[in-house]
Amino acid sequence: MNIVLTSGIILSFFQFILLLNKRNKSLPDRILAIGICTVGIHLLSYHIYTLGYWNIYPHLIGIAVPFPLIYGPVIYLYTLYSLRKDSALQKKDYLHFAPVIFSYLYMFKFFFFYSGFEKLRVINGEVDDFSIFTSILLVLYVISGFTYTILAYLKLKTHQRLIDDSLSYSELLSLSWLKYSIWGIGLVFLAISIVVSLREGLGFEFPFNADIIFYTLIVVLVFCIGFFGIQHQNLFSNVSESAQKVMIQAQLSGEYKKSGLRQDVAESIHKKLLKLMVEEKPYLNPILTLLDLAQMMDVSTNYLSQTINQYEKVNFHDFVNQYRVDEFINRAKSNNNFSILANALDSGFNSKSSFNIVFKKFKETTPSKYLASLKK
Repeated sequence: MNIVLTSGIILSFFQFILLLNKRNKSLPDRILAIGICTVGIHLLSYHIYTLGYWNIYPHLIGIAVPFPLIYGPVIYLYTLYSLRKDSALQKKDYLHFAPVIFSYLYMFKFFFFYSGFEKLRVINGEVDDFSIFTSILLVLYVISGFTYTILAYLKLKTHQRLIDDSLSYSELLSLSWLKYSIWGIGLVFLAISIVVSLREGLGFEFPFNADIIFYTLIVVLVFCIGFFGIQHQNLFSNVSESAQKVMIQAQLSGEYKKSGLRQDVAESIHKKLLKLMVEEKPYLNPILTLLDLAQMMDVSTNYLSQTINQYEKVNFHDFVNQYRVDEFINRAKSNNNFSILANALDSGFNSKSSFNIVFKKFKETTPSKYLASLKK
């Protein structure tokens, strides 16, 4: 237990310092730094308790009690602003931390009017002044953790859908690391809920200190999130100006909602779109966006997005990449002297990894196997 806590404390504060000294820090970097610092203080507080120092320094008791209420809002805000270009939190964002403030206000009497001896009696269960408050906090820990984890995941899924409806590429906008971070937070709170339910609700006595379960998970999570968070650059830093415009527009509107597009107009747009794709091959542009294509057709992005969804039954990303796959197959048949990657790049893909993923999605096999099957 001591090794886990000591490692977590050192790691947390080390990553906190790295994030503070990161060049071109974004708002998500600052949010992550606060979150990791909070974890470090929380682990330190618990470590002091396990070493028995609360008996010597009782004024330290309870300092980190509300801290688990911080983790949910942090992961949510980190996710939210990793997907946006804002440089500062909005005023309403601070409301997420209201339960933390109320908890400290309720504990004000405990911190400043209870003697050290009285504080020790409270934590040893000899005085039940805060028993109801403690029970409520345990429930709030679980509710807060799961609620914010779900909200963050839904926000991520919505953004991924916006990307697929707006951009024809996504390898520079990989959100996998963020998805796994959210799952990790959810796993920690799941472990907390199981342990609390068994120990506090059912009176089950573990043959070991069950706290080690979720504290170990927290330490592992801090390492993973900190590692990827330090390397992470803002999503907008790797995309074109056109992509930035269309993503911001999509965020402001929430998504491309159905408009008052008449059927005859939609059919006209669809025919014009199919003709453009065949004759001008805009999909050969590896960073083609919905905005680029809409401007070429002189229609609104809303109309174009709705038309693609309605008539092709796919999002913009899949619509464009289907043409790229077909283009690759035609090129591979006629350009035998070119490598698979060369033909893929000439077909509008901008990386080998994205090409392989997209090709397998549409053809359910690898490019090499598919081409080999054509020769049989």
